[in-house]
Amino acid sequence: MAQHRWPAMGTATASDQRTTGFGVVSRRTALRAAAAGVGAAAAAALPAGPVAAAKTRVAVLGGGVAGLTAAHELAERGYEVTVYERRALGGKARSMGVPGTGSGGRPDLPGEHGFRFFPGFYQHVPDTMRRIPFAANRNGVWDNLVTAPDARFSRAGGDDIRAPMAFGDLSTVTADGMRESLASVISTMLKMPPQEGLFFANRLLVFNTSCDARRLQQWERTSWLDFVGGHERSHEFRALVSRTLTSLLVAAKDELASVRTIGTMGEQFLGNPLRIGFDGGLDRVLNGPTNTAWIDPWVALLRDLGVRFELGAEVRGLDITDRRITGARIVSANGGTETVTADHFVVALPAERARDLWSADILTAWPELAKMSSLYTDWMTGIQFYLRRGAALGSGHSAYIDSPWSLTSIAQNALWARKLPEYGDGTVQDCLSVDISDWNSPGILFGKTAKECTHEEIAKETWAQILAHLNDREELLRDTDLHSWFLDPGITWHADRGENSNADPLLINTAGSWDARPEPHGGVENLFLAGDYVRTNIDLATMEGANESARAAVNALLAVTGSDAPRCRTYTLYRAVELEPLRQADAADFAAGRPNRFDIQF
Repeated sequence: MAQHRWPAMGTATASDQRTTGFGVVSRRTALRAAAAGVGAAAAAALPAGPVAAAKTRVAVLGGGVAGLTAAHELAERGYEVTVYERRALGGKARSMGVPGTGSGGRPDLPGEHGFRFFPGFYQHVPDTMRRIPFAANRNGVWDNLVTAPDARFSRAGGDDIRAPMAFGDLSTVTADGMRESLASVISTMLKMPPQEGLFFANRLLVFNTSCDARRLQQWERTSWLDFVGGHERSHEFRALVSRTLTSLLVAAKDELASVRTIGTMGEQFLGNPLRIGFDGGLDRVLNGPTNTAWIDPWVALLRDLGVRFELGAEVRGLDITDRRITGARIVSANGGTETVTADHFVVALPAERARDLWSADILTAWPELAKMSSLYTDWMTGIQFYLRRGAALGSGHSAYIDSPWSLTSIAQNALWARKLPEYGDGTVQDCLSVDISDWNSPGILFGKTAKECTHEEIAKETWAQILAHLNDREELLRDTDLHSWFLDPGITWHADRGENSNADPLLINTAGSWDARPEPHGGVENLFLAGDYVRTNIDLATMEGANESARAAVNALLAVTGSDAPRCRTYTLYRAVELEPLRQADAADFAAGRPNRFDIQF
């Protein structure tokens, strides 16, 4: 973690993480009363069977979105739940205060792992949010979501594009109507030559009319870059359609991600303007720091439902006998060791940590888990720039298309209920929260990758790349605007090695990776998996995937225990029913070895 003022920059130092609880703390009594009501109502709604489950102990290993979701669903059904988390509840979704920045009674400046957005086609996370009380909100935490109306695609040395996040009328869902409407929208929004707009619209049509077998057997094994012909198209096409849309909208890499995954996300973004599979605006963010607006109220609710939390507990191993986990070996914050026992265990850790727990005996009982070794992780991490004046960048996300580090950002003050001057020393007017998606390409200042830069160099390089995009036509940001910055605390600089390490890497979707993703339950009777690496409908490293996987894990646990409690609700993704006849025809074409009938060269 690093936070500094400019121009006088000191050496980045590690500090203990602190999470601000302002707003939520002052409402704690009301929240607890409301949560108690929610818990009582949930318990009353369950049939008689779950009463016995109150004696069933479940250890949830990991306190991120997946772990909190599993704890929530289990506690509502009467299970005795303890969550073990080594660092901080909320995982990569959490926010945290910047230590020592608050003064005059104001809370510390808000920092975060990186900005989060909640597309309108998310349904699992919003369902959970509606069940978390928040002050006088009628729909609980869900009412803290606000819609960003537009996005900015910024070019270095070129005109920027401002695109609305509502795409107009795409209601003509015939093959020709869809292709023509999309081509028009793409060409207009992205200022792309009509022929390339038509080509991209046709590629979307190919996927939307592909049958399930083709999606899983052909498109799952093809990269998005190859599918859209990025190597053969113009630089503008590759920069906007292939690279930027995947990194901005779904946090993926076009040369790695599968067509099946990116195409499925494309279906959801197209369905949102039609209000199909619709939970709200296409691009939504929280109206304040994540912990304030979501995580802290969630944890308060879970405590009132009886969930216990053990923080500073790191899972080092699992003991297994006769295809059952008998204990989890835990190292506490003070270095002490213990073996935690429970009737059932939900591993809700990130993929790279979960697979370290699979001993030879576990892999013998559940051999499919061995495939997890091929799952790929990389870095996508945030830095916040605190500004002395508001950033006139628009009211939504910005993508810096030509930035070597694939930067995206959002100016938060316009979207937050509690404004930035109420934090820190009172002089900060805005916060530009930036995600760095490419840590492996050289920058423009130091010629080094982000992994090879000190924290100060990362801040200077990121700032320089943003200014190169924003100030090529007019001066939108100035060096004097910069009050200070804060780098994600998971990034640690090692001077002896000349490189950083990252405590929170991101699972990266790769072509063919579906085969390596496990089901939530397998050959170990009392072991269940929850995390964005588990097989889900959304098939992407997202909060929605984490939440969906946790529900699947809980449903599997309910089945194993013979519980007659209501199963967790799950949702399916949008698919235009009007195109179903074409998908059925494609099933016959695929079985006969023929390409999709719209898969033609332009």
